[in-house]
Amino acid sequence: MIHIRHLTKSFGPLTAVSDLSLDIAPGEVFGFIGPNGAGKSTTMKILACLLRPDSGEARVGGLDVRTDGDRIRQMLGYMPDFLGVYDDLTVDEYLQFFAAAFKIQRKRRRSIIDSVLQLTDLTEKRHAMVSSLSRGMQQRLGVARVLIHEPKVLLLDEPASGLDPRARIEMRGLLQELGRMGKALMVSSHILSELAEMCTSIGIIERGRLLYAGSIQEAYAKTRPGEQIDIRLEGDGTGVAMAKAALLADERVTSVTIDEASSATLHVALTPGEHTHHFLIERLLGAGVRIAAFTPREVRLEDAFLKLTTGALQ
Repeated sequence: MIHIRHLTKSFGPLTAVSDLSLDIAPGEVFGFIGPNGAGKSTTMKILACLLRPDSGEARVGGLDVRTDGDRIRQMLGYMPDFLGVYDDLTVDEYLQFFAAAFKIQRKRRRSIIDSVLQLTDLTEKRHAMVSSLSRGMQQRLGVARVLIHEPKVLLLDEPASGLDPRARIEMRGLLQELGRMGKALMVSSHILSELAEMCTSIGIIERGRLLYAGSIQEAYAKTRPGEQIDIRLEGDGTGVAMAKAALLADERVTSVTIDEASSATLHVALTPGEHTHHFLIERLLGAGVRIAAFTPREVRLEDAFLKLTTGALQ
């Protein structure tokens, strides 16, 4: 649904997007990750036909953003990072206004508005003033607004910004449901843990250049190819040297380091492709070392982001 090749956009001497290429398929929830000024919002505005690219190709549903803006807007919903709302309208009036703006027939508006209110869990707020809604409810209203014309593609710029934990969980569930409905989503966020649980794929951008695009698991594999385990030994750490030697004697172990904060804790890295851990316990018990805790280290999207944005894979 989204097809970008060698896209470039500059503002004077600043290159906001440089030679960017990526694809997003129907049903895909694509997390767009990068620091402020990386080029995320500029890319979204080009796809929404609000900015014209300097060079390269960008298509939405097979349509060119340069020449088919009107048709693209009919199949695309764009929610910017700062969503403006009309405070002096009720929720129903707000959605009626945008339904009319999209020239949805009057006899169809009620059923469509009912559907998006139900999907965004705002049915009970139908007659509430927009100004009375919490930040989380206003964000959900923003999603309802971009769904009113039944788009196939959604561009959501920081939809969870400023939300409390409960509202973020609700927003995450809503976006996952939209993906299951077959819509193609591009979602930008600084809350990486949210994207890790919500997205089917990610793209990491820095200084206008796309450093990585693909599945989250592939990003983990690129940044940390081997499994890592933390092992805490019983006692004061007197057996650490013996434990380290026993583990390094196994070819499936690539490195063993001692934790700086706890001399009784070892950080063990396995060879790429090795996913079994039980042999480590056997090695230590065979060497007469007693284990207090054995914890496979969880891979986090934050780790992948930090590795990829420091130039490690460029």
